[in-house]
Amino acid sequence: MHGFLKTLIAGYLVTSNLLNVSAQQDFTKYVDPKIGNVSQLLVPTFPTFSLPNQMLRMFPIKPDYIADQVTEWPLQVENHREPGIMRMKVSVGEITNDSWQRKMAIDHDLEVVRPWHYSTYLVDDDITVSFAPAKKCAIYKIDFPATDKKNVLIAGTENFNAHSSGNNSFTIEERYNYKTKGTSPVTRSMSAYCYGEVTDQAGAALKSIQITPSKNRLSISISSSDQKSVLIKYAISYISLEQAKQNFAVEMAKQNFEQTLANGKLAWDKVINQIQVVGGTEAQKRSFYTSLYRTYERMIDINENGQYYSGYDGKVHKSDRPFFVDDWIWDTYLAKHPLNTILNPAMESDILNSYTQMYEQSGWMPTFPEVLGNQMCMNGYHSTSLFIDAYRKGISGFDMKKAYEGCKKNLTEATILPWRQGNRKVQLDDFYQSKGFLPALRPGEKESEPMVDCWEKRQSVAVTLGMSFDAWSLSQLAKETGNQSDYQKFSDASTNYKKLWHPDVRLFMPKDEKGDWIMINPKLDGCPGFRDYYDENNAWTYAWQVQHDINGLTSLLGGKKRAEERLDQLFREPLDMLKQQYLNEAPDATGQVGQYIMGNEPSFHIPYLYNYFDAPWKTQKRIRFLLDVWFKDNIFGIPGDEDGGGMSAFVVFSSLGFYPVTPGLPIYTIGSPVFEKSSLKLPNNKTFTIIAKGASPVNKYIQKSFFNGKEFNTPFFTHQQLLDGGTLELIMADKPNKKWGVEN
Repeated sequence: MHGFLKTLIAGYLVTSNLLNVSAQQDFTKYVDPKIGNVSQLLVPTFPTFSLPNQMLRMFPIKPDYIADQVTEWPLQVENHREPGIMRMKVSVGEITNDSWQRKMAIDHDLEVVRPWHYSTYLVDDDITVSFAPAKKCAIYKIDFPATDKKNVLIAGTENFNAHSSGNNSFTIEERYNYKTKGTSPVTRSMSAYCYGEVTDQAGAALKSIQITPSKNRLSISISSSDQKSVLIKYAISYISLEQAKQNFAVEMAKQNFEQTLANGKLAWDKVINQIQVVGGTEAQKRSFYTSLYRTYERMIDINENGQYYSGYDGKVHKSDRPFFVDDWIWDTYLAKHPLNTILNPAMESDILNSYTQMYEQSGWMPTFPEVLGNQMCMNGYHSTSLFIDAYRKGISGFDMKKAYEGCKKNLTEATILPWRQGNRKVQLDDFYQSKGFLPALRPGEKESEPMVDCWEKRQSVAVTLGMSFDAWSLSQLAKETGNQSDYQKFSDASTNYKKLWHPDVRLFMPKDEKGDWIMINPKLDGCPGFRDYYDENNAWTYAWQVQHDINGLTSLLGGKKRAEERLDQLFREPLDMLKQQYLNEAPDATGQVGQYIMGNEPSFHIPYLYNYFDAPWKTQKRIRFLLDVWFKDNIFGIPGDEDGGGMSAFVVFSSLGFYPVTPGLPIYTIGSPVFEKSSLKLPNNKTFTIIAKGASPVNKYIQKSFFNGKEFNTPFFTHQQLLDGGTLELIMADKPNKKWGVEN
């Protein structure tokens, strides 16, 4: 490891400087929610319409972007990537059974798709449907043609109950369920409540209107031969119908469609224009700012004017702080949460306070917290890293003692089996605690533990590596809070990854219960998704999952030079099979460059490891190539499942020119900025500026570097230097300076 980096870890060097903010521009014009709407293989992005980190969300229900018919529009999307509830259609003429079933044809070129504004024209019906979100409320504006009868149809599940007061208003309650994972699954359920009013464009009550509730349905019909704009103004609550009415009164009662649009635009201006760039191509700006927008899709605040419903104990709680839900930590701990600590540390404080409350309410620190409660997904307990990362960056406002208690309970009392978080330990967990690795089954060997998921399997190597990182995170929390015995205990456990290193194969390989190697094909075995031994990625990706101990990994690889050569091999190693065979077995492992997988989260930090191996110019080369190839500004522009900000945060960091390789260490490593100048307006009223003189698609290599005008020769800087409003200046050229950033 670089001597300078050792100094940073030990002391976190401080350099301060306050710079002028560049002239204000509106960069929201570069945000295009359609980017990535056609997936490489699995899940696309969705053109989500909401305010930043707010509860009320919508995206049109369609099979995919390519489809030219909309099935419905939901009044609310409760969880990320779910199709939504209380689903709306529009029609003209008499209402028939077909009216409730038919799909509505659109013209893609006539759509308006902005984070705060959606509009589409129904070509068969001559109807325009538009949408504007607020925090807990929204407005649909439907522009009907001149016809005798105009209809808005809202339907739900068998748990959908609608009512009308007879004065242009309606209420809906819809109950929805979620079944937990594990050998003893539990069905959780909660209700969403809606209060709505139907008005004309000026907000006045409509004449000749009929609102008719029926089983699982609500029809709204307006008898008028005139061309007519109809507003459906509504509020959502997870607490009660009365609370939905209060949400409406606070936020929507006096709002029209245009005012709601304007307020939405202002909300997005605030977060998007926090980063201002100069230079780069139009395509790079579109990819960058759209990625920034996606990082604000989640988490979402479900506090409703002083109280919130918690799916973690089924109760309503009074609180004057936001309560954030809807997070997938396996995807977001790497870059999304570290980005929060820079751009919105106050929100990250509220998020960690929410996590701590979830632990108090449910008894477990969550991993995939959703509205209904913790969803048991993926592997590991990476919530620990969120707390140590924030703490070391000076973020407070949450109960650290309680947070530590919850994180420790997860690591010592819960099972580590994938997709089983929140269940108690089983015999395999005792084996791990004793031996330091999760044993794997040999090919064809029958599973003996009933708790192991029949699809997700043991993921023995991935779990061992993930738990090593989590143990390190907890050891660092223990160190910061003065718990020396826990610090030593979990520091020792953080090296468990070494027990699965095969020195001849030079990969992390599975062992059986006897501690004997299971000699698999590390490129393909354990499928589907390599889940017998790894998770969504093969052994070549998991060879680098030791972000917390890069010195230790370097030693296993035989020193910096051999580590550099092995990393070269990762990007060049062939699949050794037809690509369609590979993707059939591993559909999550998209965006291949050799054995490197751009389309899945465990790969994000890997190109930056060259900086630790005395070859920073190769990081610069790889990062630019990966951004250029896999993150285009079009509907195909995401190489894998974007996962609600997880992958987008990688694009934001990498485009700016730095990345947080180890969540929990307040240190960044330098890549290759795509913009000539980037200014980050920080919440402390300072500005961090990255200047990349001469940066262009060709000029990607760093020749010299300066921090606050003083030359330095290392690819690392601290979070404190960023917070102090420093200027990182890089001199760029088209050929690498192979001596830059290399430890003497």
